[in-house]
Amino acid sequence: MESKVKNVEKDIIAQINSNKCMFQMPSKQKAEEFIDDMFEFLFPVVSGVEQGHYAAELALIRLKGKLQELFLPIRDQFEVGCSSAAERFFECLPMVHSKLLKDAQAIYDGDPAANHIEEVILAYPGFFAVFVYRLSHQLYKCEVPIVPRLFSEYAHSKTGIDIHPGASIGEYFCIDHGTGIVVGETTNIGNYVKLYQGVTLGALSVSKDLATMKRHPTIQDNVIIYSGTTILGGETVIGENSIIGGNVWLTESVEPNSTVYNQSTVSVRKKKI
Repeated sequence: MESKVKNVEKDIIAQINSNKCMFQMPSKQKAEEFIDDMFEFLFPVVSGVEQGHYAAELALIRLKGKLQELFLPIRDQFEVGCSSAAERFFECLPMVHSKLLKDAQAIYDGDPAANHIEEVILAYPGFFAVFVYRLSHQLYKCEVPIVPRLFSEYAHSKTGIDIHPGASIGEYFCIDHGTGIVVGETTNIGNYVKLYQGVTLGALSVSKDLATMKRHPTIQDNVIIYSGTTILGGETVIGENSIIGGNVWLTESVEPNSTVYNQSTVSVRKKKI
């Protein structure tokens, strides 16, 4: 019996060693640590510790080092040098932070249950998902491989909200509740858009060779999409100022200022005498 167990152990070790990855990958754990550290840096309310100017400078230097360390295993896959990509990312940080404050404001304004913007930052999964999206999207624009997806999947695992780093999302983006939201890679979302839980902005099933085409919908400014709705297709446009009700299925465009509802049928059963 012992001999059989040892043979099984040898087999699994041999299989693992013969199936090594073609490419080195960045550390998933370090990616998640970077996200958590960046959250505390940009929003000191998260840690509850206010940083002075000198402490903030030191924290920023540490974050830059952590990002470059995260890039090291994949440095050969960069179009530009990994140091250059890291610098470009941090140069955009003030703009990213400004957008995030607008997102927090949008969530606060859109949820009567929110008492403070600080509450939104600390406790709302929708805000955390948008925070991670803003960071991962910036890396995506810097043509950083793999790391943006590690970031987005961390947010996905924590919040149930799946936003691809390649999606383009405007300002004052509000996610209410959020669980089950999916936003695909080529989605375009305008300003002042509000999504409820279970919304899918997805693609119709296409072959792999169409991966570079626009496959996901465009949502224009001031649109509200209620829970459980699915909107599919790269040519589908939801016009500005529209309201899309719950449990709607759309693969065609909607004119601006439209209201779309899923009509339900109610039948009343007669009592048996």
